[in-house]
Amino acid sequence: QVQLVESGGGLVQYGGSLRLSCAASGLIFSIYAMGWYRQAPGKQRELVAVITASGNTIYANSAKGRFTISRDNAENTVFLQMNSLKPEDTAVYYCNADHATSHWGQGTQVTVSS
Repeated sequence: QVQLVESGGGLVQYGGSLRLSCAASGLIFSIYAMGWYRQAPGKQRELVAVITASGNTIYANSAKGRFTISRDNAENTVFLQMNSLKPEDTAVYYCNADHATSHWGQGTQVTVSS
């Protein structure tokens, strides 16, 4: 079965950086669009960034200029480099794989202190 395992979350100070990773298994990784979403307490889950199978990227306005999504098809892994983090980036970050069907990871907590 498809498994998406996120890692790299944690506690970081305002202005700091984190790099999230999502290791995928049980799917043909290279044909999937891979995305990062986040959900803060009391809020809906929202898109952060997506990278398509062909490598095109889409970012939420809140992520533009600070976050970079990338993928390594040889390692079946998608990354999210997050710089200049702000307290409002605090959320559980979820990895998503989408190609006809959609799969989700269990999430990793990111907490940014002010």
